[in-house]
Amino acid sequence: MWKKSGYLEMRRDQEAMALVSSDLKDLIFAAKKLANHAIKLGGLGFGTAFLEWVASFAAIYLLILDRTNWRTNILTGLLIPYIFFSLPSVLFNLFRGEVGKWIAFIAVVLRLFFPRRFPDWLEMPAALILIIVVAPAFFASTLRSSWIGVVICLIIACYLLQEHIRASGGFRNAFTKAHGISNTIGIILLFVYPAWALVLHFL
Repeated sequence: MWKKSGYLEMRRDQEAMALVSSDLKDLIFAAKKLANHAIKLGGLGFGTAFLEWVASFAAIYLLILDRTNWRTNILTGLLIPYIFFSLPSVLFNLFRGEVGKWIAFIAVVLRLFFPRRFPDWLEMPAALILIIVVAPAFFASTLRSSWIGVVICLIIACYLLQEHIRASGGFRNAFTKAHGISNTIGIILLFVYPAWALVLHFL
């Protein structure tokens, strides 16, 4: 009788150990899966943040080209809303704060009282800072962080590319002319961030 009860207890202990071992294996497997997903999502988030910087600097580069040696009939003023929607949060918040207010104030004072000394190439950057500073919260937070802002960036990039190809005299000229190549590369870089952000949004 003792032997039978001892055997049953030992059997119960073995089953309990097997259950604990199985639960531990499941827990380890779930933790590994969670870690893999976290690393993957972290990498995707880092990729999006990096591409935001690339797209913003590509737009700024195109704006500089337009103010210097790329004077065409293309509506490059659209680069301002593009930069507004794609500017990384660190820079956007910096310009939306006191720094941006001072820059906007100085730009307005110079434009009003010293119009002859206000250079043409400063008009677009000053307009950008003004828009960032005075934009309502709906645009500055809600639209910027939603997929609508990303779609707006994509539409602007598409428009600028087709206008640039038309102004260059065709697709081939856009990639072969001396000034055309740098401009085309800059415009193509505008596609990278919104395309990636949209893919991530719908995944």
